[in-house]
This record gives sequence, structure tokens and C-alpha cells, in this order.
Amino acid sequence: MEQLSPIIMLVLMFVIFYFLLIRPQQKRQKQVRQMQADLQKGDTVITIGGFHGTIHAMDESTIVLITENGTKLTYDRSAVREVKTQ
Repeated sequence: MEQLSPIIMLVLMFVIFYFLLIRPQQKRQKQVRQMQADLQKGDTVITIGGFHGTIHAMDESTIVLITENGTKLTYDRSAVREVKTQ
């Protein structure tokens, strides 16, 4: 039994590490992927760089954002951090 004690502690530490660090990160990544897949024309978004704009056009991998002054900028979908709610 003494020989199993370190193994049990190691397994227990891994389980705790998984549920405290890995699992929440996986859930967050899944939410972000779903949000990026659900983007629609007209949504107001914030990019990972902090740019605020409205989706003007989009395809499978890119989006075109338009600013308040009418400037159009092209970004990868993965650059969208969040959708702003009005």
C-alpha cells in the first residue's frame, strides 16, 4: 500500500489540475468558436485588438467591418473577441 500512495497522490493532483485549469479553458474555447460561427451581417463586434465595428460582409474565414466614419477593414473571423449587445 505504501508504494501506491505516491501514485494515488499524482493521479489526484492531475484530476484537480484538469478540473480547475484545463476543463474551464476548453469550455471557454468552445463558447468562442460558437460565437464566431454565429456571427451575422449587422452585428456590432469587438476584435481582440480592441477595434469596434459593424459586420458589413463576411465569408467562411473573414469578415469586413465598417467603422462609424465608413472605413471598411477586413479581419479573420478568429479576431472577433465578442459581440456587443445594444
